[in-house]
Amino acid sequence: MNARLIDHLVLPVADLAVARSRLAELGFTVAPEAFHPFGTANACVFFSDGAYLEPLAIANRRQAAAAAKRGNIFTARDLAFRKVRNRQGFSALAVATGDAAADHARFRLRGISAGDILEFSRGVKMPDGSETEASFRLAIAGDERAPDFFLFSAQRINPLPADRGELERHSNTVTGLSEIVLSAASPGDFVPLLEEVLLAKAGVEPAAVELVASNARVRVMQDHDLESEFALAPLPNAEGLRGRAVIFKTADLAVTEIILAANDVAFVRREGRVLVQAAPGQGVLFGFEE
Repeated sequence: MNARLIDHLVLPVADLAVARSRLAELGFTVAPEAFHPFGTANACVFFSDGAYLEPLAIANRRQAAAAAKRGNIFTARDLAFRKVRNRQGFSALAVATGDAAADHARFRLRGISAGDILEFSRGVKMPDGSETEASFRLAIAGDERAPDFFLFSAQRINPLPADRGELERHSNTVTGLSEIVLSAASPGDFVPLLEEVLLAKAGVEPAAVELVASNARVRVMQDHDLESEFALAPLPNAEGLRGRAVIFKTADLAVTEIILAANDVAFVRREGRVLVQAAPGQGVLFGFEE
């Protein structure tokens, strides 16, 4: 079976306006805000490889808390993440699926289901002002040893518009995802979870795990190994599985650098990449490479 496509990354933020401003400074085109029926809202960044970023904020805390109490695992995990991680970061990875119900059954069989299937619809506003509705079905997977990160498969019942041309064009020339970087004290502990969700075989080394999705690589490294490659300082409490960095494919790295410099965004060059450390509205390190 072919490895799954990474559909999107969930990036909790404290304020969507701050996130929108920061992402624009990084050279991304940001979609209009959209609201979920369970108290959260997003302002997504879409890529031509089919993936997108989902900066996620709390729009109505009372509604979100009520949804979590009713068993909405997505909202419950988001609220728990914000309480511990100061309201921003990288909390979840979603893969695309054509059958979330089958995935849910498989997750339950493998002992990695994190809760009931979640179905919902939300409005979508396009840059030209037109509106449509998108509907989703999510099968959620997790590991009790990883309270700060989860994975899920997302089925688009009534999909997002296929032609998002204007939203997929970014001044930084990013075309999609290249690599997702996670950390864990023992990366091998999470191989069953990652393999079942991504439907990809993991390459396991003593201090790292690597899987290849259909549109990006996923790497799990020990926390202390991130410093030399990504200039990321070790975390004080590095237990569990943690989302640490997102590396993007760019068509022209020189143009990316020009955009960052023009917007006064600090960056460093390291091992053929341009790295931008986390900042308000951008909860984890972003990297760019050709």
